Amino acid sequence: MAGGTANAQISQTAAAEVTPMAGCGPSSTINALFTEFGRTGKMPEELGKWLNNSEIQSIPPFKVFDNVYYVGICWVSAWLLKTNDGLVLIDTLYEPYTDRLLENIKKLGFDPADIKLILVTHGHFDHAGGISRLKALTKAKIAMTREGWIEAREDAQKSQGKPGAWTMPPAADLEIKDGEILTVGDTRIQAFATPGHTWGTASYVYDVKDGKQTYKAITVGGLGLNAIDRPKQVEAYISSIDRIKKMVNDPRHPIRVHLTAHPFSNGMIETVARLKERQPGQPHPMDDAAGIIKQLDQLRLGASERLKVEQAKTAK
Repeated sequence: MAGGTANAQISQTAAAEVTPMAGCGPSSTINALFTEFGRTGKMPEELGKWLNNSEIQSIPPFKVFDNVYYVGICWVSAWLLKTNDGLVLIDTLYEPYTDRLLENIKKLGFDPADIKLILVTHGHFDHAGGISRLKALTKAKIAMTREGWIEAREDAQKSQGKPGAWTMPPAADLEIKDGEILTVGDTRIQAFATPGHTWGTASYVYDVKDGKQTYKAITVGGLGLNAIDRPKQVEAYISSIDRIKKMVNDPRHPIRVHLTAHPFSNGMIETVARLKERQPGQPHPMDDAAGIIKQLDQLRLGASERLKVEQAKTAK
């Protein structure tokens, strides 16, 4: 995550007063606190309180594009894609927020039972912790990389006997492969293996619609360096960042929108405010290829610094 000095207070504004994500930021402060956590290995007190404040984390859902809705919480995204043959969900949140996710879907006028496919970016609890619950409630197919399934099961097993323990289904539904296209109704989502944040991380590319405009969007599956272990994993992270950057810049089908896995990571908290104020005919505030490149460059710089640290460890 991008960093800095955590010198501003996290907003406590009631979510409904300003925008759906009021109280979730500012992004720069959250990024700085996560950077401090990654550097020291110790959770900053302010960050811990924010993460565990269910009143702040539980925010109303909102429409982002004609076919895309935000149904997540303050710090972790969950994206709902509307197709002409059911719904697609990207990431599942975790308890106690799986109920909130289901409520958010209903508030938008959708039925969770209509979810046909759940795509999971990687096996960490905040993205995969709701899999078992959603599988039982929706009968949707769950898709993740083979490595992602393994990581999720391992993380779930390690959580047993601890607060926030979670479980995984005994068998994998869909083990997605690099470049595989998954189709639900009129919507095609292409999965890409982007290891680094974890070895099983996947990113998803799909079309988003804004009136007569259609943009190529990506949900990058893993952004942080918090789970990195050894130089090889950092090198994989850098390779994935470079690959995504090429995809963004591809003149044949450039990626213009980043529907992030964590809203604070790319300033989405603030972008949502501009979305609410948008007037007819104005550009969509999330149509921002330059912003994606800037974020990728920052992530790559941080990874290059981390690579030096990991290389120094192995040299001892």
